[in-house]
Amino acid sequence: MNEMTFPWRVTDVRVLPGDSAFLLDNGKITILCDTGYAFTGARVARNIRRVLGDRPLDYIFLTHSHYDHAAGSPYIRRAYPGVTVAAGAYAAGIFAKPTARAVMRDLDRKCAAAHGIFDYEDRIDALSADLALSDGDEIPGTGFCAVALPGHTRCSFGFYDAENRFLISPETLGVLYGNDTCIPAYLVGYQMTLDAFAKARALDIRTMLLPHRGLVDGDTAAQFLRCSEQAAMDTADYFLGLIRQGLSDDEILARYTDAVYTAEVRDTYPPDAFSLNSSIMIALIRREMGN
Repeated sequence: MNEMTFPWRVTDVRVLPGDSAFLLDNGKITILCDTGYAFTGARVARNIRRVLGDRPLDYIFLTHSHYDHAAGSPYIRRAYPGVTVAAGAYAAGIFAKPTARAVMRDLDRKCAAAHGIFDYEDRIDALSADLALSDGDEIPGTGFCAVALPGHTRCSFGFYDAENRFLISPETLGVLYGNDTCIPAYLVGYQMTLDAFAKARALDIRTMLLPHRGLVDGDTAAQFLRCSEQAAMDTADYFLGLIRQGLSDDEILARYTDAVYTAEVRDTYPPDAFSLNSSIMIALIRREMGN
């Protein structure tokens, strides 16, 4: 577990590099930002206990409904029954659907098997949110407000602490690999994602908590936003150019993978997830920009 500090102490409580689970603590309030997979949830809870000791966990903030961010929350709730789970209203609705939970269960089991894990308690049916958030809602007692940033998913939310100029970022704003490789992740809307970048740029941001990565601050945070937005546009232009050459989606995916899926990306971005997400982005650009 790696730790960084500023007004909030932020501790990496992930179990696997592909997980996303970070513990925030300002001495008064404790918040877990995303919870990782179901099959790592119990171990994430133990990591939290090692940090907090007997102190309570007050909140879980879920940036969106994907299984690698949200499926661990029932395991954390069992360890901390008084915790309040906050997520966008759209995500809360997804959690309530048996079909959505079945998809999350299937994806989680496949990911667990890839890590050699076949036997773990299934608590995905207990997945739920206590606070169903709308854009601009304040989360009581935390100093954070909810910021709708759809584009990766329709339910993607950031969380912004204006006093400390701190944004907890969803994957709509991209993911940072290594020191300077930004990979976009627009799965439901390209223009929607550009709108989210514009919304984020309008905030006064000094520090960001990035999904699957951790804290970046100062010039690094500003540089990330610029580079990630440019990467989103460059990737769309790259796809569009190949679409106009008449290449199939599979051919575009192969070229994109050769160009982008480097060793440092592979360390935290599983190949099946990269291929699936990239295929979705290619199809999205074909629909939004291809005609």
